[in-house]
Amino acid sequence: MLQTSLLFLLLAAPPEKPFAISVVDDRTNRGVPLIELRTVHGIRFFTDSNGMVAFHEPGLMNETVFFHVSGHGYEHAKDGFGFRGKQIKIEPGGAGTIKVTRINIAERLYRVTGGGIYRDSLLLGTKVPLAEPALNGQVIGSDSVMNAVYRGKIYWFWGDTNRPGYPLGNYNVPGATSELPEKGGLSPELGVNFSYFVDDKGFAKKTCEMPGKGPTWVETLVTLKDKEGRERLLAAFVKVEPPLKVYARGLAVFNDEKQQFEKLRDLDVSAPCVPKGHAVRHKDTDGDYVYFAHPYPFTRIPATSEAFNDPSQYECYTCLMPGTKLEDQEIDRDDSGKIRYAWRKNTPAVGPAEQAKLIAAGKMKAAESPIHLLDRDSGKAVTAHGGSVYWNEFRKRWVMISVEHYGKPSLLGEVWYAEAESLVGPWKHAVKIVTHEKYSFYNPKQNPMFDREGGKFIYFEGTYTNTFSGNSDITPRYDYNQVMYRLDLSDPRLHPK
Repeated sequence: MLQTSLLFLLLAAPPEKPFAISVVDDRTNRGVPLIELRTVHGIRFFTDSNGMVAFHEPGLMNETVFFHVSGHGYEHAKDGFGFRGKQIKIEPGGAGTIKVTRINIAERLYRVTGGGIYRDSLLLGTKVPLAEPALNGQVIGSDSVMNAVYRGKIYWFWGDTNRPGYPLGNYNVPGATSELPEKGGLSPELGVNFSYFVDDKGFAKKTCEMPGKGPTWVETLVTLKDKEGRERLLAAFVKVEPPLKVYARGLAVFNDEKQQFEKLRDLDVSAPCVPKGHAVRHKDTDGDYVYFAHPYPFTRIPATSEAFNDPSQYECYTCLMPGTKLEDQEIDRDDSGKIRYAWRKNTPAVGPAEQAKLIAAGKMKAAESPIHLLDRDSGKAVTAHGGSVYWNEFRKRWVMISVEHYGKPSLLGEVWYAEAESLVGPWKHAVKIVTHEKYSFYNPKQNPMFDREGGKFIYFEGTYTNTFSGNSDITPRYDYNQVMYRLDLSDPRLHPK
């Protein structure tokens, strides 16, 4: 009887409180997300968006534990034996701090999407900024982001999105809104409070399910007024079949009442010039246009909803002869042999991939192009893959944030900063601002609505995933989600030498 009573008391005893480990930037004292702590016997933890780990391991709660410390773009000092880590005396309910040094020029702030963004902070009872810090819209993973300011709010849309209940999720563009920071939204250094469009089961619903087999992906998003002066939210979409083949294209407009896109028209899937990439509006002597950056802003349309719906008004910035195709390899040169770039209809843009083919065929030299992008420090060529371009008032330049194709140490995880006086370049020099060790961070996008102090601070995010990286070691909770960074454009490391 006594033994039973003692067992009951032990079972009824309150659980031990976890030990709070805070990983902070040694310069700013801000918590750093996505830092791995690994014990000597291989137990792994990853800091949440507050830089917190809630440690509770039976058998280790009153022991001194060594943690190996690592994280993309951050490092801990080595000890005398070359180990990067720290010993911590673990006590239930206690707390300890680990300081790391930022190697990246850009500062990692938080995870934007997915489940358990503040998982450890919640377990520790630490204050968090999000209204839904554990799970929002049943979203645990989302691919590449598109966003635009529309009717006073930010509208967000993503690619393929995962849910907790089954391996197959939403492959037809989930969406959400958030308030602008100056209109009640969170400050961008804290996070984004999403209000997802959800279905009757509470999961982020399909907002752009277009006819045909396979996923629908939105390739551009833009807000434009129609001839009646009404603001419309417009999108270009593609239909995709295995392995990643685009077999159909089209345009759509957002229906506010239904909270979903409705098809406007089909586009020729083989058309040489279509809206693709992140939109930026610019008015100059050429007129008022919307440019689409992928990552270079080499496609444009007049800035009206009617022009968006009229493929005959699409133009591309190109050095190809008017009306020719890339395979024709007919480059426009003047009498002196100098290449002529111009805005042309019914002619494809010459971006990095097209340019590489022309150079390989001996039709042009890299130095003849306005996108001869080189690492400012080493002089090596940088092939920009996905990204965006926006005007920056602080630098008085157009600023591009892009990921490098075939970069090192990651195939699609090295992020670069470049600037130019003109939208079309020349784009000459780039500075690496973020690195990921054998992990992808593709389709990075600036969020210009978040710029602070006149553009001195800019914010960008990208898709953090092992996809295409060759790395089978998936980061729990973070994988296949958006991660936000902040870049201080006054940092002298960014500027020309």
